[in-house]
Amino acid sequence: MPENNLLSAVNGYREACDIKLQLEESGSDFYELKGNVTKVISQLHPKRLSLTVTEVIEETVSTKTLRLASSRGAKLPPFQAGQYINLFVEIDGVHTARPYAISSSPSQRDYYDLTVKRLKGGFVSEYLLDQVKLGLNLISTGPMGTFYHSPLYHGDDLVFLAGGSGGAPARSILLDILNRGLPYNFHMIYVNSFADDVIYAQELRALQESFDNFFLTEVITRPSVDYVGYSGRLSHELLEGKLGRLDKKMFYVCGPTPFNENCLKLLTGLGVERQRIRVEVNGAPKAPNSQSGWPDGVALEDEVTVRVKGKGSFTVKVGEPLLNSLERNGYSTENACRSGECSLCRVKLLSGSVFNPQEARLRKSDRDFNWIYSCVAFPTEDVEIQL
Repeated sequence: MPENNLLSAVNGYREACDIKLQLEESGSDFYELKGNVTKVISQLHPKRLSLTVTEVIEETVSTKTLRLASSRGAKLPPFQAGQYINLFVEIDGVHTARPYAISSSPSQRDYYDLTVKRLKGGFVSEYLLDQVKLGLNLISTGPMGTFYHSPLYHGDDLVFLAGGSGGAPARSILLDILNRGLPYNFHMIYVNSFADDVIYAQELRALQESFDNFFLTEVITRPSVDYVGYSGRLSHELLEGKLGRLDKKMFYVCGPTPFNENCLKLLTGLGVERQRIRVEVNGAPKAPNSQSGWPDGVALEDEVTVRVKGKGSFTVKVGEPLLNSLERNGYSTENACRSGECSLCRVKLLSGSVFNPQEARLRKSDRDFNWIYSCVAFPTEDVEIQL
């Protein structure tokens, strides 16, 4: 059997080929393996993982990394650098979840690192930073997401524009490249508000000194008087000056929504094709009312009633994503990305109207039959839904 270089890099591929050849030589009809496929798939792509906090790493004054290992002592499922897990928590009786990018390298599967940055007023981030201790057991989904490097389509000249905690998937992709000795150039342009709040600062600077194919550009948007280095917002001049020709590069963008939008505008303004820009959305938009199509006369602080068919109703503010308000009021629906990508949290809109922002990747069939993605849906009047 000719060896496929890409497949041979997958854990267990060669072993599976050897077993297949042995079974073929023995004349097996593979009946004895009935049911094993489902078992293997559930191991590689489990719906739920039981995890234990084995280490809490202080990154900066605003950020910690939670190191999570399997509660059963087993290896964790493999993942693509750049993917995330959805972490389930219970806070003051409210069951909710948030997706966090795995910031560790997929080259090892003893633990996942989740890097959590404090979000002012953040319901989950403040809980994880202030209350999570060593030994705590947590539940998550398996790894998921499409924000990773594809060697077939993305080439070998990679640029990652990261803002704040957007450095988490960048670190995973970088470590994967360096650990495996992959022949890719990786330029990370890392934007942070303050010079003393740069996540992984010492590690990234050391890696730049040690590897010729890693280039790091740090930008501080709120520099101190004595700061020396690049400061302010990203600009055409900075990108062209640091990167040179842009037409053959593959761009990855991850950070707060305004950062992502600004990066996309800058890159397309420089002539970069949209298909060469990958943007990782981080949650529902904070200002949906600034997007095209927002109804006139509706304010984020307005209150509306949400009725769950056959179950009850509650009052919410327009500016709160529907999924968040459902969870606060004791209702639940499966969810993972919380950014309008995976569609797991969809519910049926029976009456009333919601605003679906640009982040909501609704399919035509969803629109035709009034399905909405509750994680990014904003009720703009009284609504009735079916879970």
